Amino acid sequence: MNQADTAWMLISTALVLLMTPALAFFYGGLVRSKNALNTMMMSFISLGFVGVAWALVGYSLALSAGSGASENFIGDLRYLFLSGVDLSEKGAIVPLTIPHALYMCFQATFCIITAALISGAIVERMRFSAYVVFITLWSIVVYAPLAHWVWGGGFLADMGAWDFAGGTVVHVNAASAALVAALVLGKRQGYPSSSLLPHSVPLVLLGAGLLWFGWFGFNAGSALAASPIAGLAFTTTMLAPAGTLVVWTLLDWVRLGKATAVGAATAIVVGLVAITPAAGFISPMNGLILGMIAAVPSYVALIIRAKTSLDDSLDVVAAHGVGGTVGALLTGVFAEKSLNGVFDGLIAGNPGQVGIQAMAVLTALVYSGVVSFILLKVINIVIPIRADASDESTGLDLTQHGEEAYLHEGGGQK
Repeated sequence: MNQADTAWMLISTALVLLMTPALAFFYGGLVRSKNALNTMMMSFISLGFVGVAWALVGYSLALSAGSGASENFIGDLRYLFLSGVDLSEKGAIVPLTIPHALYMCFQATFCIITAALISGAIVERMRFSAYVVFITLWSIVVYAPLAHWVWGGGFLADMGAWDFAGGTVVHVNAASAALVAALVLGKRQGYPSSSLLPHSVPLVLLGAGLLWFGWFGFNAGSALAASPIAGLAFTTTMLAPAGTLVVWTLLDWVRLGKATAVGAATAIVVGLVAITPAAGFISPMNGLILGMIAAVPSYVALIIRAKTSLDDSLDVVAAHGVGGTVGALLTGVFAEKSLNGVFDGLIAGNPGQVGIQAMAVLTALVYSGVVSFILLKVINIVIPIRADASDESTGLDLTQHGEEAYLHEGGGQK
């Protein structure tokens, strides 16, 4: 047990937990005022339902060693109801210098925000009760197995796929589920003929800033120690979004003649997403370059999506799917064993790593997409997943929660 490592992981866990309320602000500002509370609740509710599901069964399925023929695909039930998850540094699937219970909490914050990310594609039209059921089950049958494959000694880890803090497990995974959910639910009323504009850009900027702050725990905390690798991940997490923000702003100036605030907030998130799988594996300068490269495909993806009928409301696919994919692939390009002590990438003489990273991304896309589709269809049999047309027209704040985000003089929805 190491006191410095424990202190750093206590801070990191709190930082990652903060990212879910930060996401609520980011998403909440991007929707119309009549749906602001509902959108924010889609993030906050994950703290409860997904957090409990993780403690009861998700952690065991994701991050226990498994047994027999199934160990490459799913963990066993040794940690069911947190059995054996104590204050010792022993017992976890990875070597620890921190309490096992703290490691479980740190991993819980990842599962919580991954489920919450999905909501960005289906805001303003999904029945809240169906959404809660979906993300709770999703965290068990989609997130937990995929986390096991990459971080729990599963077949992707055996294949040599590397994901420092969740490019594949978190972002590509959530984006695939989000795309399927958007397609299954269909478009919002009035989309795309009507302008469905953000009601509070300052909230969006606040959310983006808090996400960047929390992301230092997300990435640097994934070193699981107060170590040089944590310092490396911290530095790349500082530089990559800065690079993305510069390139994105230049693209906005060229295309629109203006530097947009929503564009700046989006750029920060894209840069953070892209550096996540690579944070502890590449040099600071390559982290900056990675962030700058990542701006272009995500920017193009946003433009293309806007010209289609796909109502990925808050562009989860462009930000998290494209950004996570680019980051995972560039991890296989820029990684240096001299820095991380683990593996080299293409530039360091290991071109096959790019193919391995691509296989991991493809596996996450297919598994998450297929199982998410099945889940949504099954849930829809029991609970209609689409809100009633009248509820959608009124706004989901009032119809799903009986509350309003904003009141003007004399009452009523702003």
